[in-house]
Amino acid sequence: MIQLYDTTLRDGMQGEGMSLSAEEKVRLAHKLDQLGIDMIEAGFPASNPKELELFERLAAETFEHAEVAAFGMTRRRDVSAGADPGLRILADGFTPVCTLVGKTWRLHLDKVVRVDPEENLAMIADSVAFLAATGKRVVYDAEHFFDGYADDSEYALRCLRAAAEAGAETVVCCDTNGGTLPGRVAAAMADVVAAVADGVRVGIHCHDDAGCAVANTLAAVEAGATHVQGTLNGYGERCGNANLVTVIPNLQLKLGYGCLDDERLSRLTEVAHFADELLNFPPDPDQPYVGRNAFAHKGGMHVAGVNVDPATFEHVEPERVGNSRQVLVSELSGKGTVRSAAAAAGLDLDEAAAQRVVDRVKDLEHRGYHYEAADGSFELLLRKETGEYEPLFRLESWRAIVEKRADGKVETEATVKIWVDGERYVRTAEGNGPVNALDRALRSAITEIYPQLEDIELVNFKVRILDEDKGTGAVTRVLLDASDGQEVWGSIGVSENVIEASWEALVDSLERSMQPARVRTQPLK
Repeated sequence: MIQLYDTTLRDGMQGEGMSLSAEEKVRLAHKLDQLGIDMIEAGFPASNPKELELFERLAAETFEHAEVAAFGMTRRRDVSAGADPGLRILADGFTPVCTLVGKTWRLHLDKVVRVDPEENLAMIADSVAFLAATGKRVVYDAEHFFDGYADDSEYALRCLRAAAEAGAETVVCCDTNGGTLPGRVAAAMADVVAAVADGVRVGIHCHDDAGCAVANTLAAVEAGATHVQGTLNGYGERCGNANLVTVIPNLQLKLGYGCLDDERLSRLTEVAHFADELLNFPPDPDQPYVGRNAFAHKGGMHVAGVNVDPATFEHVEPERVGNSRQVLVSELSGKGTVRSAAAAAGLDLDEAAAQRVVDRVKDLEHRGYHYEAADGSFELLLRKETGEYEPLFRLESWRAIVEKRADGKVETEATVKIWVDGERYVRTAEGNGPVNALDRALRSAITEIYPQLEDIELVNFKVRILDEDKGTGAVTRVLLDASDGQEVWGSIGVSENVIEASWEALVDSLERSMQPARVRTQPLK
């Protein structure tokens, strides 16, 4: 079995825009545990108040599978391991696993820490031996290993042996600068496996600065590594770390290495998206295995092939990683694509109806619509064709007013007049722009009738000018993504008036959330 070591909470947090509270980190740790990660690196204990709170919280938590690891450095020069404050904190902590990072590359010895190569070996051995003597299981991260190996392979290997002989359970080769290529990783790892004593795990930790972190990790495992470090979604400093969300299924489904049982592997998409949402990042639609487009099919030939046998255009079954097949509809679509999309929405289209939808889509896309990115609006189009569509309301009118005052303050107000079940509703609301104000006014008119609309959030808003040569009179396309917390769908509006296009997309996003069944309370009085 491959030992999976996640460093999202430590190394991943070094990426730009990465910030989680202690409570959020605990939530993410539990998701990693549910996924089946073996070791969760929580960070530097007591390095700052947030980390202190995190370790206090984690000490009181119970995990079904994962073990928590604390991170630290080898002892300082001219200080014994027992007297080093950082090592003492690790020794006194609750975590069963301690990960130490140490130098391997002579360039760093000369220009960063300024220690003699022999003293560096002593720092590694003393630190590992001290923690091992306290009962800790020690993982040694050999920083800049591959650069050090390229510079002086014998010394780099001596660093690993010093840690192993002092009692390290695992020695990890780190491509810290992320610039090594897979062939060189494989060659170096073969030497490492041969050089390290039996009974000591060999691990790999890669960064993605050359775009090879996942490939390097796979190459290392094929060369004998059995401990894999990385982060969810490849989070991390600069270009990020090896993406465990891609590494795990590649190891298990492609190379046959044991990582997770089937039930845990099927949670991969859920956990990857949970992490993105927790960090307030939109999930990458093109991410391998778990992205919205990972199993999306657009071309008519592709859709026809998948309908006959998914293996014709899918390298694995999407359900194995918790994802699902998507059929994208565009002007390239044929009747098979449309009928497949209808079936996914629980609708039945005959050949004639499917052809009418195809013709309608081609006409609308010629006018600027783009249903490939607006699956919600497309489902409404299908429902209108089958007669299974019911509008939320009948519009009487809407109005948006934007006023800028002499003091520089901008105020926006919108009024919506609609009819529902013979009742007329008029609502006015303010917002931080005309679309926001319209959204608030509309929701205030209908959420008491349809209370579940309170749970619908707009998570993305994109505007594109379609004919730029017409300047401010150009046709505008608005795409909205909405979510109920579990599912995300897109809607679209097209008009020469950007507010009108936004209104169309907004209404579609809400109507899609209410199809096919609608639950309401009593109408407003």
